[in-house]
Amino acid sequence: MRFIEEVVVDEFLPTFRSMLAEDLRERGLTQNEVATLLGISQSAVSKYAHGDVDRSAAVLNDERVRDLVAHLGEGLAAGETSRVQALVEAEVLIRQLERGDLLATLHEEAMPELADYDGDFAVHDADSGLREAERALASVRRGLRILSNTSGFAALIPAVGSNLVECLPDAADIDDVVAVPGRILDVKGRATVPGDPEFGVSEHVAGILLAARDAGSEARAALNVRYSPDLVARAEDRGLGTREFDAEGDVASAIAEALSEGAQVDVLYQTGGFGIEPVAYVLATDAATAAERVRDLRDGERP
Repeated sequence: MRFIEEVVVDEFLPTFRSMLAEDLRERGLTQNEVATLLGISQSAVSKYAHGDVDRSAAVLNDERVRDLVAHLGEGLAAGETSRVQALVEAEVLIRQLERGDLLATLHEEAMPELADYDGDFAVHDADSGLREAERALASVRRGLRILSNTSGFAALIPAVGSNLVECLPDAADIDDVVAVPGRILDVKGRATVPGDPEFGVSEHVAGILLAARDAGSEARAALNVRYSPDLVARAEDRGLGTREFDAEGDVASAIAEALSEGAQVDVLYQTGGFGIEPVAYVLATDAATAAERVRDLRDGERP
């Protein structure tokens, strides 16, 4: 695990400081004056000015870095730019370069796993897509652990398989939904998870969740299980809201109709049809809660 701060310290700062020291020396400032302005030792200035440090070619050749060095060098040398202002200007550039830019690219090279996340992101952003994506993945993993430790869960897996899904807060399509690739299957009485959760690998259960959200549900997770009247009764005994929908027509429209009354719905179910297996969909705020609800329903199964 490599932090972006390490990239800044190891690659950006030595290069940036050496460029600025070199610029100031070329403007006629002494090593002592440069050291005072940059807050470093004279020996460090000497090393920077003479190129006795490893410099990042990517930083060295970035036009924005070069422009800022020239701007700060001119202002500091003339006494028009304070050290505080120079610091702020440099920090602003660093934050800019961290967001899907030069430093983000260097960070990705140092930690290739970051390449799995498309688009611009900033690792320091509390609301970044990267953070939300990792939280959703972790939530599904927690839910899968709960299911794996639930005795008898395999008996609730429908013939088509189960899937545990969770979507991002602003999910628009299945690419914004984390799920198990290939579905959870009952293999000789044991729930088998074929792979680690991923985005965009579920169409059916993800589609049900997204349709429910489009119809007004605040759920961000869903888990499909084998339907039975007894399961629905147990859900109602525990205070969960249940609604039936028609699976033989347009599913999205049927779910919208089922949720049209505005009541809280925690279990959506359909009783089957021609070539359609009866299935119940347990909805929840997150994947772990959906798994816990199914565990509770399984533990309370009537004899």
